[in-house]
Amino acid sequence: MPEQRHSPAISARGLSLGYRGLSGRAVAVLQDFDLDVPQGDFITIIGPSGCGKSTFLRAVADLLPPLSGTLSVLGSAAEEARRRRDVSFVFQDATLLPWRTALQNVMLPNDVGRAPAREEAPSAKELLTLMGLSGLEHRYPAQLSGGQRQRVAIARALISQPRILLMDEPFGALDEITRDRLNDELLKLWRRTGTTILFVTHSIMEAAYLGQRVMVLAANPGRLHAVHDMEALKSGGDLRREDPRLVETMASLRRELEKC
Repeated sequence: MPEQRHSPAISARGLSLGYRGLSGRAVAVLQDFDLDVPQGDFITIIGPSGCGKSTFLRAVADLLPPLSGTLSVLGSAAEEARRRRDVSFVFQDATLLPWRTALQNVMLPNDVGRAPAREEAPSAKELLTLMGLSGLEHRYPAQLSGGQRQRVAIARALISQPRILLMDEPFGALDEITRDRLNDELLKLWRRTGTTILFVTHSIMEAAYLGQRVMVLAANPGRLHAVHDMEALKSGGDLRREDPRLVETMASLRRELEKC
């Protein structure tokens, strides 16, 4: 289990996120949000559509400026964390360039980024091996399965050795067996690297199985409803999906979501 450090990876105070209409009026998607995410945490985020799950990830990645309040990422503004290449994003679609091989897609951030690659960063080939894609380095995206393409996308996100990994429903389009397999591989990767992970999902099972903590957002307006600590449930080691405690937790989360 990654060591928990005292300084938060992400800290939000009175944070409101959204957009401005044609009239210039602010329309909040997420309102008055307070949260501290310790470094090394694996946080899963669930909630009804429109509650601001993906919006929060975009703000952490410096893709969306706050309407009000403050957001600190690794002790500085989100823009500074992005410039340091401390934050990487994995989307639901792998968004691989079809004319580049798996190896070339993983190398893309280093090819186009302004900041130099970290000296200690693993090579693209090492990351593909880590993701179980050894021997497939020179295949193009069209020659890979959906699960393999997502593995390439995760390897690409890790090439800069980010301290925070943002994942927005990365396995949502995959079949259940492939999704379960990638969930297990992601947990192994997290335990090995200690990277802080924020993982958005619509799957209650996925949220409960993966998360060290499960963050529940409510809608209308989007706001933080609750954060559930899952460490006691998982203190004995790997948790089987059939574990009655996990099934009970899922039922409790479902009842809570019905109120959001």
